[in-house]
Amino acid sequence: MSSQRKPWLFPAILALLTVAALLLSVKIGAVRMSWQEVRAGLFFGGQYRDIILHLRLPRAILAYLVGASLALSGAILQGYFRNSLADPFILGVSSGASLGAVLSLEIGLTWTVFGFSSQSWLAFLTSLLLVATVYLISERRRLRQGESLLLTGIAAGAMASALTSFLLFRRADAYEQAVFWLLGSFSLSGWKEVWLIFPYFLLALIVSEYFATEMNLLALGDEVAQSLGCPVRATRRLFLFLATLLASFSVAVAGIIGFVGLIVPHSVRLIVGPDHRPLFFYSALTGGAMLVWCDLVARTAFSPSEIPIGVITAALGAPFFIYLLNWPGKKYS
Repeated sequence: MSSQRKPWLFPAILALLTVAALLLSVKIGAVRMSWQEVRAGLFFGGQYRDIILHLRLPRAILAYLVGASLALSGAILQGYFRNSLADPFILGVSSGASLGAVLSLEIGLTWTVFGFSSQSWLAFLTSLLLVATVYLISERRRLRQGESLLLTGIAAGAMASALTSFLLFRRADAYEQAVFWLLGSFSLSGWKEVWLIFPYFLLALIVSEYFATEMNLLALGDEVAQSLGCPVRATRRLFLFLATLLASFSVAVAGIIGFVGLIVPHSVRLIVGPDHRPLFFYSALTGGAMLVWCDLVARTAFSPSEIPIGVITAALGAPFFIYLLNWPGKKYS
């Protein structure tokens, strides 16, 4: 593979795509700017300084952090389940967050904490609560806990989705507000959302990199990992918590954005191999770059109208994932 002969090639291409996406996201929008005006706004207080520094730049950075968080969460869960079809929402994170956001509209909560709405906080808390409940239920089965966790998460997610649909049926007037959570958007993003998610993403990346060797052992099977000195149960709890934390914060600030946590780690594994140390790192970087590009398309393709970013990721991700699954010579567990 070319990445094995030229290990610098993938990082170089990824860095180029990331820088290009961030620069174009700052430049392109409803208000047209030249590169000179962009430079002046960034460094010298030009006439477009507020647009650049308070609208476009935080939106681009938030898109990068959310994409990186979802991709890292997906890479963790694919290793956790030893299944490359796993993604951050498979345990019901998205369904739980949607239920919390719509429930906030249903009961009319309007308070804010640290500048974040009741919708964001309730979406975050219900997603964490749902996954915790799924874990506690599945833990009662000592054997084949991974399969039990997976199936319990699917069932719990279906129940949460049903409750969400019922609440929307009761409050049809709240549907437009709920679309933000159902389809994903960065239209309301700002620096406060960036600073909310950044420390948790950075912490999760550092911790996952530190324990990547343990994840490599888990890939050999719980019995083998245990015999090699890996504390299987504690390690699994840690990685499940990290994956849920990343996905929950992503949903809280941007709504539900599918496929990033599925196709990005899946694709990166083909390039860097199964070792989770580079896999975690490059999945995060690739997911961030991908979502910045998707957000750029979402807000400029039909300008001045904006497409929900979840529509873009699904439109791009679904056919690409089908191609990956049917790539000749590749096998997926």
